[in-house]
Amino acid sequence: MGPSHDEVAVNRTSIERGREDGIAANRWPLDWLNFFLADVKDGLGPFLAIFLMSSQNWDAGRIGVVLTIAGVATVLARGPVGALVDAVRWKRTLIAIGALAVATAAAVMALLPLFWSIAVAQAVSGIADAIFPLAVAAISLGIVGRGLFTRRVGRNEAFNHAGNAVTAIVAGLSGYFIAPGAVLWLIAALALASIAAVYAIDGRAIDHEVARGSENGSRGHQPSQLADLFENRSLVFFTAAITLVHFANAAMLPLIGEKLSQSNQQASSLFIAACIITAQIVMVPMAILVGHKADAWGRKPIFLVGFAVLPIRGVLYTLTENPYALVSIQILDGIGAGIFGALFFIVIADLTKGTGHYNLAQGASSASWGLGAALSNGIAGYIVNSFGYSAAFLFLAACAVLAFLVFWLGVPETRDAEAARPLGESSRRLASRSISI
Repeated sequence: MGPSHDEVAVNRTSIERGREDGIAANRWPLDWLNFFLADVKDGLGPFLAIFLMSSQNWDAGRIGVVLTIAGVATVLARGPVGALVDAVRWKRTLIAIGALAVATAAAVMALLPLFWSIAVAQAVSGIADAIFPLAVAAISLGIVGRGLFTRRVGRNEAFNHAGNAVTAIVAGLSGYFIAPGAVLWLIAALALASIAAVYAIDGRAIDHEVARGSENGSRGHQPSQLADLFENRSLVFFTAAITLVHFANAAMLPLIGEKLSQSNQQASSLFIAACIITAQIVMVPMAILVGHKADAWGRKPIFLVGFAVLPIRGVLYTLTENPYALVSIQILDGIGAGIFGALFFIVIADLTKGTGHYNLAQGASSASWGLGAALSNGIAGYIVNSFGYSAAFLFLAACAVLAFLVFWLGVPETRDAEAARPLGESSRRLASRSISI
């Protein structure tokens, strides 16, 4: 004899209460994880560029090469890492391994600032960078479920940007009063702190099927092939637009750091810290806004604002060399990055709803835009060496305009997307029909 209706209702209530308790208990550990991972996840970029130019006398082209190495390593790792995050139940340990790798790499760069040692350390950091956003998003989705995911992502990004702002303040002061290389030790310390934060999360609260993008109660999706992702036209256009915008954006702040270090090496760390702080302060309310309004307003109109501010920012960088004006322009970076940081994870979840392959799609898409970001530093460095900083900024602004057009014309509103079939299912159904005929 099966369970009665009342017993089923009690069991369901018990499960829901358990999930609510898990969400509440893990709220602050997730917050602290995002806070500490902020600069560990986003990398050293501008501060490393200042360290290499002011302390090691590297030129812009050489700096662009080592920054590109980190980006390429991230690109190559993100697809496999996305599939790994879908498959494993030790997502917290995966983050801890990446954080330990970043701490080690930062120490190597500080102690042995030679080209090949920094290149290898950047490659290691790049691989670790592939882990953090995918695993944190998966853990968040697995804990709160799809219904609360938009708000949780907004909260994740708010704490991430707050961490970036605090770290930038400490890094700028360290670079000014101690040495530019002190930032490397700060990153190592934050990486170790993030290990403590991730293990404060209760692993039993993570529903690993929901974390893969399966619908509640759906189980047993088979792993898909990377080629199956190309069946989703909206995902392809979204990835193309995101790739272009990251190509346009990635080199801008490092180039500002290099430009500032030429006129005032000692104060350059303070100015680049001010650039980062200004942007991060704006990103916090933008991320909260996305978390609270993306379900009501829709994803596309908010995202279009994020795309629109980037070309404006690129053009404005060419109009002044005043460090205070350059810092003020970073308000636009805060608007754009605050929107992108939160909505990327939400739109990918929309487009892969019900497939069970959220992290694979997230990894593949972020690998593509990671390639754009990686190429950005190398190409922009070459343009600077050949034609100057203004030419580089105008080129990046033109790429940002193209990104806006691709997203506007090619990506629909995803808020009300129905559950998609598992990726690749349509082709398998066609094949089975052919066999039956």
